[in-house]
Amino acid sequence: MKMLSLSEELKNNAYPGRGIVLGKTPDGKKAVAAYFIMGRSSNSRNRVFVEDGEGIRTQAFDPSKMEDPSLIIYAPVRVLGNKTIVTNGDQTDTIYEGMDKQMTFEQSLRSREFEPDGPNYTPRISGIMHIENGHYNYAMSILKSNNGDPKSCCRFTFAYENPADGEGRFIHTYMHDGNPLPSFEGEPKPVEISGDIDAFTKEVWESLNEENKVSLFVRFIDIATGKYETKIVNKNQ
Repeated sequence: MKMLSLSEELKNNAYPGRGIVLGKTPDGKKAVAAYFIMGRSSNSRNRVFVEDGEGIRTQAFDPSKMEDPSLIIYAPVRVLGNKTIVTNGDQTDTIYEGMDKQMTFEQSLRSREFEPDGPNYTPRISGIMHIENGHYNYAMSILKSNNGDPKSCCRFTFAYENPADGEGRFIHTYMHDGNPLPSFEGEPKPVEISGDIDAFTKEVWESLNEENKVSLFVRFIDIATGKYETKIVNKNQ
């Protein structure tokens, strides 16, 4: 597959929805994770990312304007030992609890499906990063309706062992804006990863649609030591 520019992928899509990027820095020393959220409704836009232990959670920027918290308030990132979980919903907790009981990433998600927000039936996208003894691999998952049919759930898992330096994979909820919103199709897109955490964070944030972007989380994890650095950007200040 052709390597894509993450910046161009974002600039050319006004509404990819929520997105996960996992990969590795060009020098091969750090594992990279990014998660962003976007919104079209005032309820979706009324959010910020805040740190929560080793992970993050979403919370209302203005609690008085919060309408329905069910699908927008959750912990997108949690850490379980040497594993970092990144998702677009409360399936973060499902994966955490399942893997804590020795289930695999894929097995943990068997109890979940796409979001019950018809007619969009937003896909649940998830990622798991595993760093151990100087080795790094990751996997991504998407649970989606069968072309908008809520009676059928399609489950896809993609695993990346010994990922290439300077390369990442990008998965997002929607192909583009629309009504209903069309679900992501195909396997996660191969994208270039470049720069340090500041440059990478700036590139992603500035490439997201100005009107629809809400929050961005970026983490670089040292593959040799497990130590990490985190950046959070919120449109609501």
